[in-house]
Amino acid sequence: MAHVVHETHQDIVNRLKRVEGHLRKTIAMIEGGRTCLDLAQQLHAIEKAVAAAKKTLIHDHIDHCLAHAAEGDPSEARTAMAEFKTITKYL
Repeated sequence: MAHVVHETHQDIVNRLKRVEGHLRKTIAMIEGGRTCLDLAQQLHAIEKAVAAAKKTLIHDHIDHCLAHAAEGDPSEARTAMAEFKTITKYL
């Protein structure tokens, strides 16, 4: 199946760039000797942000790629279903 760029891809990139900055700040916090509670809170926020980006990507794939493939020829639909089965392991 061909790679398709969707409207949400830029939003995902923007989220991940914010996460990247957040991660750098958290690393600096660790190196600066911040408390475990502070660090745990920051790492939790980073995990949630990455999970939200992943969720957006997977939902976008389901909404657009899978729906489009279902409307196409049967071999494309079979390929899309196989890809969908594979992507579900990341949920």
